[in-house]
Amino acid sequence: MSRYIGLIGFPIKHSISPYFQQAALDYYRLDIRYMAWETSPEELGRVVNELREPENVGANVTVPHKEAVLPLLDEVDSLASIIGAVNTIVKKDGRLVGFNTDAQGFLEALEREGHFDASGKRVVMLGAGGVARAIGFVLIRKKVASLGITDGVFDKARALAASLSKHLRATLDSRSGLGCKVKAFEWQAVNSAETFRNCDLIIHCTTIGMKDSPQEGQSPLKLEVIPEGILVYDVVYNPLLTPLLKLARKAGANILGGLPMLVYQGAASFELWTGKRAPIDIMFSKAREALMGGKP
Repeated sequence: MSRYIGLIGFPIKHSISPYFQQAALDYYRLDIRYMAWETSPEELGRVVNELREPENVGANVTVPHKEAVLPLLDEVDSLASIIGAVNTIVKKDGRLVGFNTDAQGFLEALEREGHFDASGKRVVMLGAGGVARAIGFVLIRKKVASLGITDGVFDKARALAASLSKHLRATLDSRSGLGCKVKAFEWQAVNSAETFRNCDLIIHCTTIGMKDSPQEGQSPLKLEVIPEGILVYDVVYNPLLTPLLKLARKAGANILGGLPMLVYQGAASFELWTGKRAPIDIMFSKAREALMGGKP
């Protein structure tokens, strides 16, 4: 009997996860199908509960469900619990366990593909959703010098900044201070070059510019505010070269797209589901093929 792993999100027709995950499953000749399960917020509870059926192995969780899915699970591992977001569900002995592989995927991509060490750097993050939560916790653990967070909904940015600051206070010796300065700022400030003047890294964590999104073809930043020589990291992976990355390149910045993070987090998920080493080269090859128009 075939078994199934699903991608739970809304919308998800832009996703290439089914293509590279299926290639990895086929590499090991596993009788498992990776499916796209487009799931509206109203359907989330039912779809997650259906993971308990015998034929289902687990799931990936993407926008906008990474935070909403937590109370629907039987258990959440320590990292995902601290982050407050889940992107991978594994069924273990009939129980649904949540994990966060976004954090690992982000850091591997930043260091391996972006050749960037975040320690001591000044970072600005655009967006405060589920993926931004994972990235924020990675950055403070890497001891960045400062982290500015903004979002179209300012309360989300403020809440994430408060959560990260609370985590810092709980984990650091009080005599050493917070070290990293975390602050939220209003979205309108992204229109000012002053916001990014002393920045080393800009990370974009919203869906602006994503294929098939309401803001397809748009950039969250204007050309004139992007400093020369910094790294601009857009976690949007479809299209391969987003409007933001095109502007960043024109501004003389270094760029990193979202594909490596997608594949690295997907590889970590694959290993949780199967217990097998992810065939990372095959996953990268299939992911690039899918983005270049080679979807079956």
